[in-house]
Amino acid sequence: MPSPPLAGRTVAVTRAETQLGEARRLFEQAGASVLDLPALVVTPPDTWGPLDDALAELEDFHWLVFSSGNGVDAVERRLQLRGSGLARRPRSLRIAAVGRKTAAQLEAIGAPADFIPPRFVADSLLEHFPVSGWGLRLLLPRVQSGGRTLLAEAFAEAGARVVEVAAYETRCPAGLPTAAVAALEGRRLDAITFSSAKTVSHTAQLLEGAFGTPWRELLRDVALVSIGPQTSQRLNTTLGRVDAEADPHDLEGLVQACAQALRARPTRSASPDAGSADRGPH
Repeated sequence: MPSPPLAGRTVAVTRAETQLGEARRLFEQAGASVLDLPALVVTPPDTWGPLDDALAELEDFHWLVFSSGNGVDAVERRLQLRGSGLARRPRSLRIAAVGRKTAAQLEAIGAPADFIPPRFVADSLLEHFPVSGWGLRLLLPRVQSGGRTLLAEAFAEAGARVVEVAAYETRCPAGLPTAAVAALEGRRLDAITFSSAKTVSHTAQLLEGAFGTPWRELLRDVALVSIGPQTSQRLNTTLGRVDAEADPHDLEGLVQACAQALRARPTRSASPDAGSADRGPH
């Protein structure tokens, strides 16, 4: 029986602090020793006003477009405060979801997506959208800063009336976990996986804060693995390379891409307590 593809490897996972569990499970299933490297803190936007105003007019929209699970969570919470929810939305309002996890979250709250693009990137949603955008009114809940405006711009060009509202914000954590610092200092890390462009920028910020200007040297022999095109673009800009990109652009694809990136690389000494070490801020 062959060994799991990531057996003997130590992999750092950069996601929001509250979203590390599923990634950890999949990487451990593939044999990896997982190091949590939270690079995002999901917080409310600076103001709820624009989102609440849009939700008060849901019956005036034709489509509600979600590009992340964070957007689903935020909208559902705000609707519940109004005594409603996505499962009880106006019957004329349809939902589009980018990504398997986003679609699964909608399913779990009884509001399955009416449309999911075949590839888990925003460009695929635009390419395969089931109706012409002309005359449609679309609501796009999104991250407050750093998100792409491609969807809004493309739908507007197609004749849709698009309302983009901040539904949440993702900020940089205060510092690196002590286990991550120790693994990097001890050269025990085989790969770092990135799930968004912001995780790249925040990780670079955290590494510079922990190690100063020579921080890039610590990544010289570490595989850098991206979940999709926009993340890869940020990696190239910030770190100068991408060793593998997930296909499909989801967590399962990220595990496969990580295994591919490490296939020809020598195994490092795994940290004996990578999975259970102190995860407090450094």
